[in-house]
Amino acid sequence: MRMTVSRRGWLRSVLQGIGIGALVKGAIPAAEGHQADAIGQGSGPLTVRVTRPFDAETPVREFTSWLTPNERFFVRSHFGPPAAEAVQLETWRLTVKGLVKEGLSLSLKDLHAFESVTVTAVLQCSGNGRANHRPKVPGVQWERGAVGNAQWTGVRLRDVLERAGVKPQGVHVQMQGADRPALPTVPLFTRSIPIAKALHPDTLLAFEMNGRPLPLLHGAPLRVITPGWMAESCMKWLTELTVRADETPGYYMQQAYRMPETSIQPGSGLPGTVMVPVEQMPVKSLIAAPGEGDTVRKGPVTVQGVAWAGEFAVAHVEVSCDDGKTWEQARLLGEGQPYAWRQWQYVWTPRTVGPTALLCRATDARGEQQPATSSWNPGGFLWSGWDRVAVTVAA
Repeated sequence: MRMTVSRRGWLRSVLQGIGIGALVKGAIPAAEGHQADAIGQGSGPLTVRVTRPFDAETPVREFTSWLTPNERFFVRSHFGPPAAEAVQLETWRLTVKGLVKEGLSLSLKDLHAFESVTVTAVLQCSGNGRANHRPKVPGVQWERGAVGNAQWTGVRLRDVLERAGVKPQGVHVQMQGADRPALPTVPLFTRSIPIAKALHPDTLLAFEMNGRPLPLLHGAPLRVITPGWMAESCMKWLTELTVRADETPGYYMQQAYRMPETSIQPGSGLPGTVMVPVEQMPVKSLIAAPGEGDTVRKGPVTVQGVAWAGEFAVAHVEVSCDDGKTWEQARLLGEGQPYAWRQWQYVWTPRTVGPTALLCRATDARGEQQPATSSWNPGGFLWSGWDRVAVTVAA
């Protein structure tokens, strides 16, 4: 007998899979694919944007911690997790093929025989901040929280490729996960990365996240981590690596996740030859506290947040407490680590009461500064404009 599950029941079952089902409340719209009402402050750790596939972002208030807990880490996929039989540890294999001297079929136990490596890195959806683009562009309307900082443990992709032996013609590595679209007419989510990124010693095949086995919604049993690059290169539910002489063909590499090399005006249209793959993260910072709409008292107020710059170090963060008229340097906390975000604090003493806006901007080690706003592009990718939080100062 076939059992029917309501969409609300389906969502709760998915969330229970990452240990947060009991925390999620609030209305979920009946229409599949609609944007869900945001989960209210304090009623759950994620803000749902789409129910099927389950796409949800982290409320920015959670970024007062250096590492983002697994259950509070944003979730993004095109089709949702694969069928259970596709990720059974007893039968799961990673296949390495293509332009290699020796094809491989590796179990998770085989992978554990390689040297284990841990890298702390920011993972960020390419569309994080898409809701800020004007005019609006299609796609999940992410606001600020499709990003997180985690410790990823696994093995170097380089070591696996060296075991297979990459042929000289191999200059791209194609990645395929076990997830599948509901309809056979929908293309698979297949992507590739250049061989230089694949062979970088910090590019991982990760099986742990923050010291725990990788959760299903974050790609278990194995996902790619490309530190410093946007998350579309961090393939979940990995099952196949194919070394190729060319960039992967197909929709998700040749049409999706590409943006113009130079700024364009909305609606101008561009030939595909000037569209390039989305890869590196831009420099960016966010205010985690106070929160949007908060009321603060006159007297010292601690403004805090996070900043990151992909493959580069964060040099400094500046804060404006008068809607961008003047800027002061914030204090960076802790020691900088490659690919991880940097926490920062600024102590603000309000001089007047009433509404005001807090802004932040970061600068990386190259001197690249977070811009006031990001250039429009048809995919709504790589939003990195100044973060802005409206607060009210009470007497």
